[in-house]
Amino acid sequence: MHHNRRWHHLETPEQVALAAYQHILDAAERAIADHGTFKLVLAGGSTPEKVYRLLADTDADWANWVIYYGDERCLPANHADRNSLMATEVFLNKVAIPEAQIFTIPAELGPEQAAKQYRPIVASALPFDMVLLGMGEDGHTASLFPGHVHVKEELTHAVYNSPKPPPERVSISAEALSCTHELIFLITGANKQDAVRSWRSDEDLPVATIVPKNPVDIYIDSDACKP
Repeated sequence: MHHNRRWHHLETPEQVALAAYQHILDAAERAIADHGTFKLVLAGGSTPEKVYRLLADTDADWANWVIYYGDERCLPANHADRNSLMATEVFLNKVAIPEAQIFTIPAELGPEQAAKQYRPIVASALPFDMVLLGMGEDGHTASLFPGHVHVKEELTHAVYNSPKPPPERVSISAEALSCTHELIFLITGANKQDAVRSWRSDEDLPVATIVPKNPVDIYIDSDACKP
């Protein structure tokens, strides 16, 4: 699948964030011009946070953006470790995206109930216009972890026994995340080197299960891709 990946090598996490930010704004303009909305799936993590801070300082056609989340931790809605809280504080509270167009995962209800409630929301959204994803040092993405088995056709998964706390989570499935016009991976930090090598070698990692029709854009810093 090498032909389906475009690697963008940058020096620093800040440059990765800036390149991704520009890509997102361009994608939003294309999508809104084409069909009137921009359906964006957000990721958690420190590099996406840099992207969101850049977006928060920008003028865009916010009224036509629609926001989803790739995964969420089963914690209280206002918990500091929730992806939705980070995105809300650094980005969504600062721009004019209508509240009715922001679809948070109700992970405080527990994995089964939250996955069940989010499923029809994902179904009505597909295909997404853009999905943002990160990658963990074990090759996981969203809350899709190595060794975990899910029903492939499900749009959302209840996740138990996450190797990273908290153990219970909800994730959009690989199949649904792959149903997007554009997809960006943001990968920074020396602790990602082994996973990047494994991915390039086509090893069986969760990141490798995300295969949209269009090429995937991978924005990576120099620390993450040293040989």
